[in-house]
Amino acid sequence: MKAAVYYENGPPSVLKYEDVPDPQVMPNGIVIRVEAVSIEGGDTLNRQGGALMTVPHVVGYQAAGEVVAVGADVKDFKIGDKAVTTGFNGSHAELRSVMARTAWKIPKGCDVRKAAVVPVPFGTAHDCLFEFGRLKAGETVLVQAGASGVGVAAIQLAKRAGARVLATASSDERLERLKPLGLDHGINHRTSDVVQAVMKITDNKGVNLVVDSVGGSTLQGSLLSLGYRGRVSMVGAAGREPMRVDVGSLMAGNRSLTGVFLGAEIATDRVHDMIQGLVDEVAAGQLQVIIDKTFPLSEAAAAHAYIESRKAVGRVLLIP
Repeated sequence: MKAAVYYENGPPSVLKYEDVPDPQVMPNGIVIRVEAVSIEGGDTLNRQGGALMTVPHVVGYQAAGEVVAVGADVKDFKIGDKAVTTGFNGSHAELRSVMARTAWKIPKGCDVRKAAVVPVPFGTAHDCLFEFGRLKAGETVLVQAGASGVGVAAIQLAKRAGARVLATASSDERLERLKPLGLDHGINHRTSDVVQAVMKITDNKGVNLVVDSVGGSTLQGSLLSLGYRGRVSMVGAAGREPMRVDVGSLMAGNRSLTGVFLGAEIATDRVHDMIQGLVDEVAAGQLQVIIDKTFPLSEAAAAHAYIESRKAVGRVLLIP
């Protein structure tokens, strides 16, 4: 099969398009013929500095396509089904082998490209808001990096739950594209002080919850944007800066900071069922997926470079 591989960590230019051996099906797994790869933030971070589990290494968390092999112990999938899959690597390829427990059926009639976007960003946003963020109707949420995959999902899920939604992005144009999703107030973090803007919008009360996938210096602003008993769900390091924060401000306001990692519980019944529900809602048109741009798998280097340009809204896909 063809795959986008690299032999050493580095910039997008390390990605090469080469032939590699076909993956084998596991007894408890499936193999899909990939129709769409959703490039996740962790894919670019792993390419830049993550461990190479094989050499050459095929990076990638998430891909969707047609089931072409089913392990002997698998009961829930059959050849010909459409599935969206997750795993710690292997998405940037024509074929992908995963455990069936980290795969979800795509309903008939659903656009496979849309389904390819769902599990990691929508599942992560759901956990940040509800499982760990304890969001209630009537509360105010700040979504850092609102134009990211997690951001697009969090805005919709928070608004649907009855929250007032604020979000940051790097341009007014990107913020405009988020308004149809339920964004109430957009903050351009390049032209505005985010904390000051949050306090002005909330009459100095601060927000109840922040979903922060950026980390670094942005995380300090998230903490300072909290109101009394406010919570931060920290879920990434997209900013690629050291995590240096002063947590002293948490005490006086009985505030909290919680780290969220969907992968730690992705094989549990709770998360598996939650993600299947999200896939079904996207299929039914109840949640929107934004696909900013698609690239051929052979142009994975260009796709990674485009993502790192910070111009995308939503997800960028690779198509084998």
